[in-house]
Amino acid sequence: MSCIALVTLVVDDYDEAIRFYTEALGFRLVEDAARPDGSRWVVVTPPGVDGSGTGLLLARAKGADQGARVGDQTGGRVGFFLHTDDFARDHARMLAAGVTFLEEPRHEPYGSVAVFQDLYGNRWDLLQPAS
Repeated sequence: MSCIALVTLVVDDYDEAIRFYTEALGFRLVEDAARPDGSRWVVVTPPGVDGSGTGLLLARAKGADQGARVGDQTGGRVGFFLHTDDFARDHARMLAAGVTFLEEPRHEPYGSVAVFQDLYGNRWDLLQPAS
């Protein structure tokens, strides 16, 4: 069996990204290891994800080309989808933590959803799939 284990998210600063993902979104810091080149291997996962779920590798931008992509890795489209089993609970918690939602929650045939942005402007869907 194959799965996508990690997705790289280019960030400006490791520590501010860790704070946002762990405090505002409730992710778990799985690994934060220094590397010989001065970079760090930083992995966070959403709540409830065990060893078989996809995590985010937070990678600090190196150089102008990577720096220009911070916050716009998908050209302004929603590029990340955070599933929840309780939309109202997580939406309220995220609002209280200062997460910026770009729209009011809506109910679609596929579930309850609202677009939010991370600290750099990347767009995410908070989504409770229809049962």
